[in-house]
Amino acid sequence: MNACCRPCTSLPMSAAKFPARAPRNQLCVPALPSLLAQATNPPVQPAWASSRPEHGRVHTFCHSIPGRWHVMGVTQAAGLSLRWFRDTFATISSGVCESYEEITAGAAKIPAGSDGLLWTPYLMGERTPHLDSNARGALVGVTASHTRAHIVRAILEGVAFSLRDTFTLFREMDVPVTSIRIGGGGARSPLWRQIQADVYGHAVEIVEAEEGAAYGAALLAGVGAGFWPTVDAACAATIRVASRINPQPAAVVTLNASYSAFRRIYPATKEILSHH
Repeated sequence: MNACCRPCTSLPMSAAKFPARAPRNQLCVPALPSLLAQATNPPVQPAWASSRPEHGRVHTFCHSIPGRWHVMGVTQAAGLSLRWFRDTFATISSGVCESYEEITAGAAKIPAGSDGLLWTPYLMGERTPHLDSNARGALVGVTASHTRAHIVRAILEGVAFSLRDTFTLFREMDVPVTSIRIGGGGARSPLWRQIQADVYGHAVEIVEAEEGAAYGAALLAGVGAGFWPTVDAACAATIRVASRINPQPAAVVTLNASYSAFRRIYPATKEILSHH
C-alpha cells in the first residue's frame, strides 16, 4: 500500500488490522515483551516472538515491521458473548436494548467466581485453544439462586478465561509475557478490566490512545514519511500508559479455581455433542 500525505511523499509501509494495532500498544519493541488482550479482539504477542504455532491453535503472522513476527490467539465470540446476551435477553418493551453499563451494573455486585456459574464463549466455534468449528457455548452450574447479574458476570469471566487460554499456550511455547495491555470496546468497562486482571493474576494496562489499528497505521505512516526514523522510535515517542489495574489477591485465588473448572467444560461438552 502506498499512501501520500503530500505531493511526492510515498509511504511504503502496510499492515493488516492486527499488525497495525500492535504499534499502537507498543508491541514492537524487543525489550518490552507484552500481550495485547482485548475483550473484543484477539490477544497479540509482540514482534520479537519467533516460536512456531502449535497445531494451529495460535497464529503466526508477519509483523508490520519487516523481519519481525507476532503470534496471535483468537477468542471468536469475546465481545460477541455480551452482545448476544444483550440483544437476546436485555431488551425493554419498546425493543430497545439496555446499555452495557446497565447490564453490567448488577454484575459488579456479584462476587468473583459468580457463585459457581461458568460460561464458555464458544458461540461461533473456537480457534484458540481448540481449533474446533463445532465447539459450542455452555452455561454451567445454574441454580435457583443465580440471577441475571450472575449470568452477566459469568459471561465476563468466561471470556477472560478464554483469553487466558492464550497465555497458557504461550507458556507451553516458552513465550514469556511480562506486561498486558488491553483495548477495544470491552476495555472501556471498569468491571471487565478488573476481571481480566484478576483472571490473569497480572496487572493490565490501558494506553492513552483509544484508537486501535488506525492509530498504529498513523504511526507507520509517520515512519514512512520520515517523522520518526523507526517504528520503535515512533512508539517510544507517542505511546503512554493511561492507567494500570492491579489484580485483587483474594479474587485471583477464587478465579484460578474457576479457570481450572472452565478448562474441563470443553472436553465434556465435546463428548456430549459428538453423540447428540
